[in-house]
Amino acid sequence: MLGPPYRMRSARRDPWVRFRIGVAFLGLVLIGGTVGYTLLGLEPFDAVYQTVITVSTVGYREIGEVDRQYEAFTIFLILFGTGTVLYTLGVLLETLFEGQLDDQFRRQRMQRKIDELTDHVIVCGYGQVGRSIVAEMHRAGKAVVIVDRQELDVGELPDGVFIVAGEATEDEVLKEAGLQRASTLVVALDSDADTLFVALTARTGNDALFIVARANGGGVVDKLERVGVDRVVNPHEIGGSRMAAMVLQPEVTDFLDVVMHDRELEVRMAEIEATLQTGYVGKTVIELLTPNQPSTTLVAVRRHGRFITNPPGDLEIEIGDMLIVLGTDDHIRAMTAHRAG
Repeated sequence: MLGPPYRMRSARRDPWVRFRIGVAFLGLVLIGGTVGYTLLGLEPFDAVYQTVITVSTVGYREIGEVDRQYEAFTIFLILFGTGTVLYTLGVLLETLFEGQLDDQFRRQRMQRKIDELTDHVIVCGYGQVGRSIVAEMHRAGKAVVIVDRQELDVGELPDGVFIVAGEATEDEVLKEAGLQRASTLVVALDSDADTLFVALTARTGNDALFIVARANGGGVVDKLERVGVDRVVNPHEIGGSRMAAMVLQPEVTDFLDVVMHDRELEVRMAEIEATLQTGYVGKTVIELLTPNQPSTTLVAVRRHGRFITNPPGDLEIEIGDMLIVLGTDDHIRAMTAHRAG
């Protein structure tokens, strides 16, 4: 299971293995040649020099007294050493050339897959915060497109996670990430100015986009909301509040963490939007839950930007209400899949 920090491991064979093997053999050839010429009577430095010029086939004259043993050893060193040098050089060029082509082809294939995505999540910024977001999205089964200035090995990305290398502040880069077809944009950049610019650009390019932005300072929150950001998150404030909650109510905090993040827990929290298709509009809370979902708890209803907690049984569900429910996966799936008869 993937988790923060993002544990990505390439399943492909390391393309540099053969090159490292060639370098290792070349090192053995140089050592063997030096030892051999030393035994034939050359000084150590002269032996190294003779080995190098022999293996590299530069054609300089031999050093020392040349006899039958000297000639036989030199012939062997030329055949074996030159072959090793050519092999190592060939593997190096092949690895560099094929690696670039393979990476280019994989990026083209990835871009084609991105062009086919709809309702995906775009995450701008792949630092510590961005990695945690991508890991959570991946666990939830969401298709994710990462936008980051750093080059990432596309072969290391898991299924359903894609990468567009470039500046998120550039319109063309966001377009390549499928901005107009995406359902959600998460801006996790370190710079508030860049975050503001990306949010404004994204809102202009996609009116229906749900935008969540990271704010590193409190002064930018109002500005982000004015340009159309739906949710603004300040990691520093959330971190402080969470630490305080662990001190004041540790068990409640742990329970909420487990409910929100532990997929193996029997119950979890979810949100369900009341639309005409769900058949919930016009029904009361009792009518909604009692007949079909006796084991599901309606924790709150969000209406017009405010929460109605512990909603009364006679509360009538209106179109656009967001139902916050607590229940098992089966009950939540049943509510989500429910349609008017």
